[in-house]
Amino acid sequence: MNVAHLLAEALPGRVVTDTEELARYRTDRSGHMAAGTPLAAVHARSIDDVQVVCRIAYETGTPVVTRGAGTGLAGGGIADSGEIVLCMGAMQEILEISTANRLAVVQPGILNGALNEELAGYGLWWPPDPASKDVSTVGGNIAMNAGGLLCAKYGVTREAVLALKVVLADGRLISVGHRTVKGVTGYDVCALMIGSEGTLGIIVECTLKLQPAVAGTRSTIGAFFPALEQAIDAVSRITEAGLVPAIMELLDRRTLECVGTYTAQNLLAQGSSYLLVQCDGPAALPDAEAVAGFIEAAGGTAFTTMDPDESARLVNIRRQAFPALESMGTMLVEDVAVPRDRVADMFRKVVELEDRYDIMIPTACHAGDGNLHPSFVYQGATVPDEIWSAAGELFAYALELGGTLSGEHGIGLLKRRWLGAELGDDLLDIQRQIKTLFDPRDILNPGKVFPASL
Repeated sequence: MNVAHLLAEALPGRVVTDTEELARYRTDRSGHMAAGTPLAAVHARSIDDVQVVCRIAYETGTPVVTRGAGTGLAGGGIADSGEIVLCMGAMQEILEISTANRLAVVQPGILNGALNEELAGYGLWWPPDPASKDVSTVGGNIAMNAGGLLCAKYGVTREAVLALKVVLADGRLISVGHRTVKGVTGYDVCALMIGSEGTLGIIVECTLKLQPAVAGTRSTIGAFFPALEQAIDAVSRITEAGLVPAIMELLDRRTLECVGTYTAQNLLAQGSSYLLVQCDGPAALPDAEAVAGFIEAAGGTAFTTMDPDESARLVNIRRQAFPALESMGTMLVEDVAVPRDRVADMFRKVVELEDRYDIMIPTACHAGDGNLHPSFVYQGATVPDEIWSAAGELFAYALELGGTLSGEHGIGLLKRRWLGAELGDDLLDIQRQIKTLFDPRDILNPGKVFPASL
């Protein structure tokens, strides 16, 4: 049975079968590339379109890979031969904004940045702030439970979602969650869908929990330290004092060097590590003054500003980390989280692995919540064996410290081999059973998170 023909007949004008066009869906921002080319891509414009695709896929046993903007870093949006790519980018409407209820109802293809531009006119905003916010979709961020620079103060995506509409593998539409602030009826299936990476259902409508626009001004601090340990000490002092900055980001020497080269700045002349702290709200200025004091006490040099342009420059040093590293070659961008008091141990492990394997692992850290991004830089299209070996040791050490394999990027293709090490056999088996319950024919993003054979 020609599945592409069935799709084109049911959804005229929405189906792509051109081989060159389909090739772009073989990869995503992770850099991993599928061996084959998907059989078709469908650009959905409505919930009905998604249901039609799922019904055809279910009846024919054809896998479906749901895709937002392709900005994922775990390989979760990559499609292979014989698979349908279900593209959600055309579903960008804002269906409702309720100031009384502080919520918005949106389609999944709207970009984070575009949503917040619209919400600003209502004095509201949606807090999730991944580095890719200007190019990543709301639906994709929910599917991956994305994080970002503001998590320590404002939480990850899960804390900002009230309800979802989801199309199941067989085409049925369900509504999960509540428009209300409280709601404990039945199991929390909404929370289960958040971070499920397209393996349990397809998110087609999102009811989002909004925050009032932050009152007052923002005060931004860029601080350089002679040694990374001093920067980590400053972070500990800030945290133990009870301060909760909106942003607290740490770059190691290798990352700082790469950003300096990429942006034509001699950043290493100012220090070997960089700490970015931003305080917001009515107490932004006194909080920033206290933060600057802790930075100076730890041996750093702090520059504090409330000027928007200068603040943007300081923040941009952090935001340029990924493109700077990307310009150096191919990257395996990793994502582990550890208890905040073990961040220094994790950085020491990174240095030890660099020396032992003779590889580069520039590392950025969401210092406010203990989430590190060691980025393995190499040349060529295939991840070398020594990179995987070093990554495996890194993951094992994160778990030994009481951490997790992923703070925000997800499991996808790249980490599925290590999933059992964190979950254990019993929980891994339960999660497989949940997958089978929602997707008995294993057609939703098969081979992601779990091996293809369940």
